[in-house]
Amino acid sequence: MTPQQIAAVRTSFAQVGPIADQAAALFYDHLFAADPSLRSLFKSDMARQGERLMAMIGAAVGLLEQPARLLPVLHGLGRRHAGYGVMPGHYDTVGAALIRTLRDGLGETFTPEVEQAWCAMYATVAREMQSAAAMEVVA
Repeated sequence: MTPQQIAAVRTSFAQVGPIADQAAALFYDHLFAADPSLRSLFKSDMARQGERLMAMIGAAVGLLEQPARLLPVLHGLGRRHAGYGVMPGHYDTVGAALIRTLRDGLGETFTPEVEQAWCAMYATVAREMQSAAAMEVVA
């Protein structure tokens, strides 16, 4: 990611902070509308799950300029998600739900440049998580 993309992701994520609970709920609404079968992967309280989601995104956003620290976090997350039953195809659905949530939540501040920055971030996250998950299956 470029420094400008990192700045765009950080600035826009800061705008999500005050509405984190609503953003998380909206994300899961979009996710389950896109693929209702994914609901069965979530066994815990969805409010708590939303808190974990926002914390994970926040941690990733905070480490964007520190790949040596970010990548191990993403690899661990990918291995855990594989154990929950997350399949490679689910990552596209999650990415689309994330972008739709950001677009809905941020409105006109979710410019094409901001969207492109988030897409770049999510591409990295998904790639690294899937890479680790694939290694877990092989091991």
